[in-house]
Amino acid sequence: MEPATDGLASGRLSLSQTTVEVAGERGRPTWLGHPRGLFVLFFAEMWERFSYYGMRALLIFYLVQHWMFSDGQASVIYGAYTALVYITPVIGGYLADRWLGQRKAVLYGAILLTFGHLLMAAEGDGGQGDPAMNIFWLALSFIIVGSGFLKANISVIVGQLYSRTDPRRDPAYTIFYMGINLGAALGAIFAGYLGQTYGWAYGFGAAGVGMLLGLIVFVIGKPWLEGRGEAPDPQALLARKAGLPLEWWLYLSGIAAVGVSWWLIQNQALVGTLLGAAGAVLVGYVIWVAVVKLPREDRDRIFAAMFLILGSILFWALFEQAGSSLNLFTDRSVDRNILGWDVPASMFQSINSIYIVTLAPLFAILWLALAKRGLEPSAPAKFGLAMLQLGLGFLVLVWGSAGGGLTPVIFIFLIYLLHTTGELCLSPVGLSAMNRLAPAHMASLIMGTWFFASATGNFAAGLIASATGGHDGAATAESTLAVYSQVGWMAIGAGVLVLAISPLIKRLMHLDTLKDDEIAGASEIGEAQAAGVHPGKAD
Repeated sequence: MEPATDGLASGRLSLSQTTVEVAGERGRPTWLGHPRGLFVLFFAEMWERFSYYGMRALLIFYLVQHWMFSDGQASVIYGAYTALVYITPVIGGYLADRWLGQRKAVLYGAILLTFGHLLMAAEGDGGQGDPAMNIFWLALSFIIVGSGFLKANISVIVGQLYSRTDPRRDPAYTIFYMGINLGAALGAIFAGYLGQTYGWAYGFGAAGVGMLLGLIVFVIGKPWLEGRGEAPDPQALLARKAGLPLEWWLYLSGIAAVGVSWWLIQNQALVGTLLGAAGAVLVGYVIWVAVVKLPREDRDRIFAAMFLILGSILFWALFEQAGSSLNLFTDRSVDRNILGWDVPASMFQSINSIYIVTLAPLFAILWLALAKRGLEPSAPAKFGLAMLQLGLGFLVLVWGSAGGGLTPVIFIFLIYLLHTTGELCLSPVGLSAMNRLAPAHMASLIMGTWFFASATGNFAAGLIASATGGHDGAATAESTLAVYSQVGWMAIGAGVLVLAISPLIKRLMHLDTLKDDEIAGASEIGEAQAAGVHPGKAD
């Protein structure tokens, strides 16, 4: 990548350890033309994603094989856990924006995550009667809350390193996005291999070490962040409330949230109830604001956004079979022998991230080329295409397994390929649409609703995965494929329906009358969240 040229005339150009450093904007030192803080955030997020996706690749197996849950029970626990992981960033982002600042929120989140991932290595003897299970629930709770403080806020700091008009913003997010998916792929490969080859403690321990490395990188690299992400009012954090500074009360609220999460993760039905009730209130409030307070065109855009948001719930509910039912199917019913090596099933969780890194630039080029010819599909049409590819992925796996016996491994690569291309048609497009459609004063609300839908989809994914277990809770190849056939055709039908009504939804978007000042307030959020394609990797 070429160094940035802005400010180059007044700066200096030198080579040091293969790094090009120039005096960039306002004399700021850069690496490869970008602020050095970008690479601090790149490596910190890479290691955080390494730890999260390394642990996630093993979690369903750990629940079934170590703690002896049935496939159905394990899938519901998995769904509740991932749903909570996607909800907490909304709260963590609010606390950072309001009081704590993004840097301190990320640091606190990294500490909680490190502690949680290392606790996962305390496996005990196994079985649901083992007292060590309480440590396991506690570990998940620390990871849930730690993710809430870290996930969204580290992406926001990336945007704060650049001015709004800086042409390096998009390339910066591309670099950061590569770190996200590189970490996710490496985590699934290394932690998955260690966990399923040498023992759970080795896999989870590797994830914990990865998170610790991310924490160290972030602490050491603080000076390179150039003061970005600091508290909006540092003095307010020092104000004492009931004998303690406000900052300490915020940290204590995180510990309290760990306790709440510890209880919720053991009561998965309550998580579903809370998601349903909170989702109904949130959607109802957004629609009420749109109808009562917004002019016609803004109201229509909110309706279009809500259509996309509700559609994303179905997509993630099916897409997120990857970490649960599809992971178990790959372990039990797929011929995983590649060049004489039986590859551990958890390592296949890296395929999605590898595909994303490979294909995302090609999709960006494709959309641009189609746009120049006036042929680019609208955002709703892309959602329809995403549903079609999602459904086709399931059906390809079902067809590839029709002969009986072990399923050839090529069909696992094919289902992940089709699901990834579907993801690339929906996730970045949805983030961009939320950014464009939300009035500036509703930008955070609409983006929060988008990620709340992701949480709901993940919980629904657990329920769908549990259905593969049948009456006794133990999934077989036949029961899994029967469910996949049903959801595959359901996704195909939904895709056809969305494509059919996409012209109507496009008209509701009123793209011809959008103005820059209407979306200026949302652009910071949209660009920050668009650092990664999948919400689980980026938000």
